[in-house]
Amino acid sequence: QEHVVESGGGLVQAGGSLRLSCTGSGFSLKYWAVGWFRQAPGKEREEVSCISTNVGDTSYSDAVRGRFTVSRGNAKSTVYLQMNNLKPEETAVYYCAAAASFLACTRNEMDGWGQGTQVTVSA
Repeated sequence: QEHVVESGGGLVQAGGSLRLSCTGSGFSLKYWAVGWFRQAPGKEREEVSCISTNVGDTSYSDAVRGRFTVSRGNAKSTVYLQMNNLKPEETAVYYCAAAASFLACTRNEMDGWGQGTQVTVSA
């Protein structure tokens, strides 16, 4: 069964950094736009970032712009989310998901979700 897989979560102190990875299992993310989302306990899932297939387009939420960077590996099949200067309120399960286009991603019209990876930021 095709699905996306996230990795790289963990425990970090406030102000620290983590890099999350997203890959496709049974398919390649090379041909898909990819979005990163997060869901904190008791809160709704929110969009963090999107990246297009050709890396020409990226988007960020206001909360993370300037601290997070989304990118693709050389083969374009792995998508990364570099998170710097993390804050305790950013403790959440982080998800990646595939979308048919960058526009679809920005509209949260996602075609497949991963299981998520826990990011915990301690004060």
